[in-house]
Amino acid sequence: MADQAFDYIIIGSGSAGSVLANRISARPENRVLVLEAGPPDSWWNWKIHMPAAFAYPLADDKINWYYQTEPEPGMNNRVMLCPRGRVLGGSSSINGMVYIRGHARDYDRWAQGGNRGWSYSEVLPYFKRAEHRVKGGDEYHGSDGPLWVSSQVTFPPLLQAWLEAAKQAGYPVTQDVNGYQQEGLGPYEMTTRKGRRWSAGRAYLHPAMKRSNVTVHTRALTSRILFEGKRAVGVEYEMGGQVHRARAEREVIVSGGTINSPQILMLSGVGDAEQLKSFDIPVVQHLPGVGQNLQDHIETYVQMEATQPITLYGRYNALGKLRTGIEWALFGTGWGASNHFEAGGFIRSRAGVEHPDLQYHFFPMAISYDGSQTQAGHGFQAHMGPMRSTSRGWVKLRSANPRDKVRIQFNYMSTEQDRQEMRAGIRLTRELFAQKAFDAVRGAELAPGPNVKTDAEIDAFIRAKAESAYHPSCSCKMGTDSMAVVDPELKVHGMEGLRVVDASIMPTVVSGNLNAPVIMLAEKAADMILGNAPLPRSEAPVYINPNWAASQR
Repeated sequence: MADQAFDYIIIGSGSAGSVLANRISARPENRVLVLEAGPPDSWWNWKIHMPAAFAYPLADDKINWYYQTEPEPGMNNRVMLCPRGRVLGGSSSINGMVYIRGHARDYDRWAQGGNRGWSYSEVLPYFKRAEHRVKGGDEYHGSDGPLWVSSQVTFPPLLQAWLEAAKQAGYPVTQDVNGYQQEGLGPYEMTTRKGRRWSAGRAYLHPAMKRSNVTVHTRALTSRILFEGKRAVGVEYEMGGQVHRARAEREVIVSGGTINSPQILMLSGVGDAEQLKSFDIPVVQHLPGVGQNLQDHIETYVQMEATQPITLYGRYNALGKLRTGIEWALFGTGWGASNHFEAGGFIRSRAGVEHPDLQYHFFPMAISYDGSQTQAGHGFQAHMGPMRSTSRGWVKLRSANPRDKVRIQFNYMSTEQDRQEMRAGIRLTRELFAQKAFDAVRGAELAPGPNVKTDAEIDAFIRAKAESAYHPSCSCKMGTDSMAVVDPELKVHGMEGLRVVDASIMPTVVSGNLNAPVIMLAEKAADMILGNAPLPRSEAPVYINPNWAASQR
C-alpha cells in the first residue's frame, strides 16, 4: 500500500534530478516526487555557497557520502577518497564549479557506438538551453537558461603569465574552451551567480519547489524500487525513522549518481544475477553491466614556488580568511567569490592524438585539491590529468542493507597508456612553467621536485600523490551491447517505467569536468520523458588541429 501516488518519482536531487524535476513539473498535470537522502542546501551554509570554500564540503560527511575506494593496486594500495554530494543539489552543491563541456568528439563517439541522438550536433542545443552565460550567448552558448555561468580574474599577473607561457611554448590560446576551439590554454568559467555557487539545486530545483505539483523529501533514503513484473511502479524509502512507499503512475527515474544509481538498481534486483543471489536479493532483471565500466579522471600537479606575494596564500590564514569571508558575505565579491580555477586548458600528449587528452586547472596556490596539504609560502600550480583513461573499475554491493556503503574500485593507472599520458603531462607542464613568461614569479619546483626525472621516478610520484578529480562516471552505461544498462533513451534494458539519468549512463567519460555534461543530458532526457521533439541540430563548426597526426602542438 503506497503512502501517496505520483506520476514521476525521481531518486536523487543532484545535477540530473534537479533538472528533471524542473522540466517535468513545468507541465502542471505531472505530479513529481523527489527523494534526497541528504539535508537541504540551507542558505546559511557558507561551506556550500562560498565558491572559494569548495574544499570544505569535500571533507564534510554531513553533506557528502564521503565514499572511499578499496585499496587501489596501481596507487600503492592507497584507499582513495570519492566524495559525492548528499544534499539538495547533490554533487553540484559540493563540486569545484568549473564549467567545462568536454570535446565534440566525445559525443560523436557515443553516437558512433550505437547511441543515436547523442552526437555533438544533437547535444549542443541542450547545453545552450541550460546556460545563462553572463558574457552573452552565441552559436555555442545560451544566455537565458537557468544555469548561470560566470567568469572572474582574481590574480591577473599569474593568469597573464599562464597564457603568455602557452604562446611561448607553441600552444594556442583559446578564449572559449567550450566553444569552437577546446585545444589550447585559456580562461575558464564557473557555475556561480553574483559571487555565489549556482548549483543545479539553486538553478532548477528551488524554482520547481514553488510549484504545487512538486514534492521534495530530504533525509529520505531510497531502499529499493518496487516492481510489478518487469514494470517499475514505485519506491520504498526510509524517512523520519519510518518506512514509506510511493507509487509512480508513469516512471521511476534513478538519478542517484555514478555510485548510488547502480547500488539502488542492485538492491532492487536489477544487476548481475549471481551477485544478487549471493546477497539473497530476488532477481528482477539480469543486467551484468550494472556497476561495471566505472571510469574517472585522475590528476596530479606540478607545484612551483612564487617569488612574489601575488597568490592566494596571502589570505590563507585566520585573519585573511575572515576578511575574505566578510567581504563575500556582505557584497558577494572579492576572493571568496571565485573558485580560483580561473584558467586552464587542454593539450595533446603526443602526435597522433586527434583532440586533447590532457586537461589543466591552473591554481594560484600550492595546495592539494581537497585542501588537506598546503605548501608553506607563496606558490602556484597546474593540476593535470589524462582525459580518456583506459582503466576500468566497478561498483559492487557490500550487503543487501541500503545503509551499507558499496565497494568501489577504479583500478587507477592500471594501463600503460594511462601511465604514458601522465608521464607526458608532468614533462609538458614543467616545460610550460620553464617559459620566459614565468621568470619574474617562478621559484623552485616544489612538486614533484627536481629529483623526479625518470619514468620510474614519475610513476612512483603518481602512485604516491595523484588523486581523483572527482569525476566518477559510466557505471550504468548507455548502449546496445550485452554490458549496457540503458538504451539511447536512457530506459533500463528489459524493464518498463524505469530510466537512469545521471553521469553513470555515459558510455565513456567525456574530456573535461562532468557537471555541465550531466545537466545537458538531463535536459535532453526531459524531452524524451515528456515526448517532446528533440531540439534542432546545431551546425556550429569544431576545431581540430590540422596537424594532429604529425605534431603534438
